[in-house]
Order: sequence, then structure tokens, then C-alpha cells
Amino acid sequence: MDEIKTKIIEDETKADASKNEENVNFEASESVSGSSDKAPSSKPSADKKPAGKGSKRNLILTVIGIALCVILIPVLIINVTLIIKSYTDKDAVPSIGGIFPMIVLTDSMYPYISSGDLIVCKQADPETLKVDDVITFFDPSGNGKSTVTHRIIEITEKNGETAFKTKGDNNNTEDREDVVASKVIGIYSFRIPGLGNVAMFMQTTPGLIVCVVLPLVLLVGYEILRSRKFEKARRKDAEALQRELDELRAKQKAGKGDSSD
Repeated sequence: MDEIKTKIIEDETKADASKNEENVNFEASESVSGSSDKAPSSKPSADKKPAGKGSKRNLILTVIGIALCVILIPVLIINVTLIIKSYTDKDAVPSIGGIFPMIVLTDSMYPYISSGDLIVCKQADPETLKVDDVITFFDPSGNGKSTVTHRIIEITEKNGETAFKTKGDNNNTEDREDVVASKVIGIYSFRIPGLGNVAMFMQTTPGLIVCVVLPLVLLVGYEILRSRKFEKARRKDAEALQRELDELRAKQKAGKGDSSD
């Protein structure tokens, strides 16, 4: 009788061991299956478009937008500042930090300076000026507001005040009247070829629309579209990730339910 009981106990032990081994194998297969199911999620799905071209296009557009900001914002600030100063002090040439731009209208200084160039001048002490300097001054033969940029060819004196004889490089004769020190606005620093024509166009209503308003509208519109597109892509990625997590949780629950059975 004891032998029969011992035999039954051994059979039950073997059966339990066999069942435990089957459970372990089942869990292992579930783990492998879960890994194989999860692995494809790291790969882009077939319906997703490659992001290379879109990212490159977005990068180019972003660079263009930044360039427009870098160019347009300083231009707007400078223009607004010069306009305000021209109204607050009508007898002086508006400047920023002693530096002022001027648009060249004639070829009297050609080829050194050409018509349509934008020249940049800076305020200077008349006592420091010397022969061969190119200066900008109020035309003594004009209405008191017109300006001229010519070269000093001689330093003289007029009514006890330092004066300068000037001449345009492309002119045959010197200027008719000497320029006294009080009429000197500043000394020439450098030029930007052709930019004067652009500046003159920007002073007109069509130029303001084309060169300032339109680029700003395009820039703002692009930023709005880019933000919406980025937000849409972010939501789509978040939803895809949530679906993967839900599927993984469902598989884990199903695996636990099978194990308990």
C-alpha cells in the first residue's frame, strides 16, 4: 500500500513539473512573440513618407526666413529712426551714432562713386579734414538743404573760418563756391553699389509694399504654416505611439490570461 502511495506521489510530482515546464515555455514564446511584434514599430511603416526631403525643404525655408529677418528688421529700424530724426531736426541730416547714409544722384564723382550708389558717411571735425578727403556738405550754391559729395582739392580760409575748395572727380572745373567748415556734414567712408536705387524705390508706395510689407507678410504666413504643420506631425506621432502602447498592453494582458488558465 505504501508503495502504491509513493508511486502516485511521484506521478503527481512529474505531472506538476511537466505543467510548470509548459508554462515556462509558453511565457518564453510569448516574450519572443512580443519582441517580434514590437520590433517592427522601430521601423518606419510603409504608409509613412520619408522625412529627408521634407526636412531639407523646411531647413531651406527656415534659413531664408532667418535671412529675411536679419535683413529686413535692421532696415526697418534704421528707416524709422531716420524718418523720426528728419522730422525732429529738419535742419540736420538724420544720422545714427554720427553715421548717415546718402543716395548718390549724379556721376560727378564717377568712377570713384557712381549714380545710384548708397554711400555711408560719418560726422567729422572739419579741423581734421585734409586735401584729397571726400566730404559731404550743404551746397553753398543751393537752397541750403541740398547736399553734395565731392573731393577736397585745397584748404583755404573765408571770413576767418576754415574753408575747402572742392571738385567732383568727373567734373572739368572746381565747384564755384568754397565750403566753409560749418557747412560740412561729414566725411565719406564707403559705398554700396546700386543700393541707392533700391533705397529710392523703397521710398515709394509700391517699393514699400514690394520690399517691406510683402516679405513680412510672407514670413509671418510661412511661420504660421510651419507651426501648424509641426503641431500636426507631433500629434500624429503621439497618436501612433499611443496605439503601439495600447497594443502592447493588450498583448501583455492576453498573455497573463493564458498563463493563469
